[in-house]
Amino acid sequence: MNRSIIILFITLIFSVFLYGQEELPIGTPAPGIIAADHNGNIIELDNLLQEGPVVLTFYRGEWCPHCNNYMMNLQDSMSMIQSYDATVLAITPESDMYIDESINKTGAEFSIIWDENHRIMDDYKVTFRLGGTKNTMYKIAGINVKEASGSDHRMLPVPATYIIGTDGKIKGGFFNEDYTLRMPVRDILHVLEGLSTTSAR
Repeated sequence: MNRSIIILFITLIFSVFLYGQEELPIGTPAPGIIAADHNGNIIELDNLLQEGPVVLTFYRGEWCPHCNNYMMNLQDSMSMIQSYDATVLAITPESDMYIDESINKTGAEFSIIWDENHRIMDDYKVTFRLGGTKNTMYKIAGINVKEASGSDHRMLPVPATYIIGTDGKIKGGFFNEDYTLRMPVRDILHVLEGLSTTSAR
């Protein structure tokens, strides 16, 4: 077999092991998070869970209209989400400068974390590498993923959403590689309502 083909094959296999996307099953422990948000506040998932459930969502960037629409939907529904003592936390591969753009476009008032080295994305198994051809197409459209993330890695998240209960376990979520789809807010509220009913017993 040609040496270059072997190298390519090994690289592809290695990438699959590093960046295989997989939905986290309900009932499994949520990976821990300790990171600074866009305001410089240290966010610890365990601390947030002491106050109530956490709605954790991953978004690709301010250049993604589907992401912006979803961020706006979450912000518009914040009073209903907070009525269940829940906190919204967003994770993105984009740097703080671009997070500011997201906030300007969406009015988001919840914490947003720049996952600079895609560690959180990896832990939650949502990481994928933007292909070279698609990256070129994005550049032609005026989207520079490398510049936005401040890195050459071209890693983006599947725009998944997870609801994490106060026991630190996944209680509900949405994972779909179709970037146009998101977890409806009504489904988030339904999960939160179930958690509230259970805790009241």
